[in-house]
Amino acid sequence: MVGPEQPDTLLELLNTTPVVNGAAQDELADPEAARAWQRAHGGSGSDEELWHLVQARDALQAVLRDGHPATSLAPLLKGVVYRPHVSTGGVAWELDAPAERRLAVEAVLAWSALEEAKPGRLRPCANPECRLFLLDRSKTNRARWCSMAVCGNRMKARRHYQRTRDSAAE
Repeated sequence: MVGPEQPDTLLELLNTTPVVNGAAQDELADPEAARAWQRAHGGSGSDEELWHLVQARDALQAVLRDGHPATSLAPLLKGVVYRPHVSTGGVAWELDAPAERRLAVEAVLAWSALEEAKPGRLRPCANPECRLFLLDRSKTNRARWCSMAVCGNRMKARRHYQRTRDSAAE
């Protein structure tokens, strides 16, 4: 289940559109893979649920990667209610959303909770050829790449090559 307390599941959802061998992929485009992803994350695996989930993923990616305003997420939350339940143990929140929209709504709520608790920590990889996102857990909040072993090394090698080429040209 994607919930406000599960940023890793949100990251997994955002990263379902990787670039493989130079071509953008959509891991949720394959019906079997999509159903498996949905069920592994607490969903039903229905086509309608998938449609809403993809809408949420695409909207969240646009907010994070393209700078769309957070208000663009409003249609995803239309008619959704988050109710508090107070007990001796504290306050628990119950999400009231149609079953087919639950995963999508939980993804938006997870993004919102993460932005509130750790603003700017969820961001796109700095490699312009990569479509993945990273959740920076470092103290300094300076992580730039989804993977140091892949994108980090690739970008550092490019910069080194460019510097070497520029100094040779001078």
